[in-house]
Amino acid sequence: MPFLYTFKNMSFLWVLLLFACGGVSQKEGQQQEPASEPSEITEKHELQIASARISEYLPLLENRKVGVVANQTSLIYKNKSSDTLSATHLIDSLLSLGVNIEKVFAPEHGFRGRADAGEAVADGRDKKSGLPVISLYGANKKPTSAQLEGLDVVLFDIQDVGVRFYTYIATLQLVMEACAEEIIPVLLLDRPNPNLRYVDGPIMEKAHKGFLGLTEIPLVYGMTIGEYALMINGENWLEAGLKSDLKVIPLAHYTRDTRYDLPVRPSPNLPNAKAIDLYPSLGLFEGTNINAGRGTEFQFQRFGAPFLDKEYFDFQYTPEPNFGSKDPKHKGIVCYGTDLSAEKELDRIHLNWLIEAYENCRDKSLFFNTSNFTKHAGTEKLQQQIEAHLTEDEIRASWQKDLENFKKVRAKYLIYD
Repeated sequence: MPFLYTFKNMSFLWVLLLFACGGVSQKEGQQQEPASEPSEITEKHELQIASARISEYLPLLENRKVGVVANQTSLIYKNKSSDTLSATHLIDSLLSLGVNIEKVFAPEHGFRGRADAGEAVADGRDKKSGLPVISLYGANKKPTSAQLEGLDVVLFDIQDVGVRFYTYIATLQLVMEACAEEIIPVLLLDRPNPNLRYVDGPIMEKAHKGFLGLTEIPLVYGMTIGEYALMINGENWLEAGLKSDLKVIPLAHYTRDTRYDLPVRPSPNLPNAKAIDLYPSLGLFEGTNINAGRGTEFQFQRFGAPFLDKEYFDFQYTPEPNFGSKDPKHKGIVCYGTDLSAEKELDRIHLNWLIEAYENCRDKSLFFNTSNFTKHAGTEKLQQQIEAHLTEDEIRASWQKDLENFKKVRAKYLIYD
């Protein structure tokens, strides 16, 4: 059934006045359990994430059986001028308001965001809320008809970072598709994209469609997750011509120039703003045999391998198992490479590090994991261009026509000026 814009019963809204501002004090990059008391932002002209705009979406959940797609980033919080914040988890807040949450769906890394990249996540039960948790990164990545049975609406609230091979947008698309099949509305709470400021990279080719890319978009697409959901629907990217009954709750006081540092890790190996900034560039190393900082405290802020030329690369480090990386590439072996933790903010994908590593690899046959690299790049051409020793400028020039065409289509779905 479609969303009903009715406010017959406002009983849920008055309880907003009772909200406490308490919670945990948490420094950037740390992961802690949020408190259960919700708080709503009230200051004028202060960025409001959609989850904090409770009065905008609470009536749409009233007297409905709700499924929630969420993880550790699904917080309601209030930004402050200091580096601390008070936060409550969306699940805890909605339960405290009497919302009938039936079940939680969890993406890659799990509901509490502690599983390794690519690690299968089993179904379970959340210890704090007692709710059943259905994994969308285990036996199935798309919710089944049985898993959606009995739900009146599915609420989606997950922090994205604006990179095609970051799997949360694939989860979104499959959730929209499954809900469209079952005629269940999807309510999406929008969040800022920390890599919103540019569009770049090769367009994914249809032949390489997979969970690292379900649609023909660039590596960095320059949209919030809400804008991207509108594009999925508008461009008919759901199977069998389906349309999702989709409503996006937008951010308030947000523009494409707004700079935003995420208050918690969106996934275990993106610990801070610098890692998120470098991720579009260094994430391509995931399709090679080069370590991209996993197994250190500088994930996606350095790269290296034992077979890179140690005479050329004067930086070295040794990956060891840690949070988010139980078995990192080249575990316990000295890697030679480059540290990028002091790099300035990027305004495009930088291929020079990938090219530099390839050109200074002692045995180039060890460099690419071809199948995996193609999945990350979305095309076979990028590996071929690097192996042919094309310059970064030459490779980038090959993207430009496709990028301009994408931007024209993308413009139809942008919410924020």
